[in-house]
Amino acid sequence: MAIARYKITFEYDGTKYFGSQKQQDQPLKSVEEVVEVAVAKFSQENVKINFSGRTDAGVHALAQVAHFDLNKNFDPFRVIMALNNYLRDEAVSVNNCQIVDENFHARFSAKMRHYRYVIINRRAPLVLEKNRAWHIAQELNFSEMRKAADLFLGTHDFSAFRDAECQAKSPIRTIEKISLQQIDDKIIFEISAKSFLHHMVRNIVGTLVWVGIDKIKAQEIESILQSCDRTKSGPNAPAHGLYFLRIDY
Repeated sequence: MAIARYKITFEYDGTKYFGSQKQQDQPLKSVEEVVEVAVAKFSQENVKINFSGRTDAGVHALAQVAHFDLNKNFDPFRVIMALNNYLRDEAVSVNNCQIVDENFHARFSAKMRHYRYVIINRRAPLVLEKNRAWHIAQELNFSEMRKAADLFLGTHDFSAFRDAECQAKSPIRTIEKISLQQIDDKIIFEISAKSFLHHMVRNIVGTLVWVGIDKIKAQEIESILQSCDRTKSGPNAPAHGLYFLRIDY
């Protein structure tokens, strides 16, 4: 039995990774792989990393959480420094480490997950924020998008906003908080729930953009939810605008 369970919080730029979870026969590495290798190098143990939730290829994280067990008791500061040393050539950085109770689980102990999606609405192409935001040159009706966003609050059947290959047993999810704010040419969407369906956040954002370009009306969100039909909702927004913001325990 392992001596200690470590909880780490880390950020990553998902651009060059095939998502957070290890996948078979993929040309790109996953975030999970590079973190596991770093842990193995500093601890001299082969460990299994347990993430709080998966992110797709291209999605970023500001405060992803994972846990792992080791047979040695290391000072948390030493863990941070050692992991970042072995991650120096990767787009991953560990910023916190704690020794936690053996009953803690990065995924199953989670009470709330928070995501952010960034849109930049301007004609000029992106340079500094390329691969970190969805660039939309067409003018967006922000006030209508905000009205539409509020209609996702509460408990709904989100079948119309889930990926066809989503493996969740139930499409019912409860959105606890949702916000949309505009700062100059940047639109920041944030959403909070205990859990999400596969591609749910990106499909919601794509539908809000439909509202913004007047392809659909804000009030149509209710009928799309009720339809439980993925073909009724908007496009799957690009992965590079999505950020795993934080998680509450």
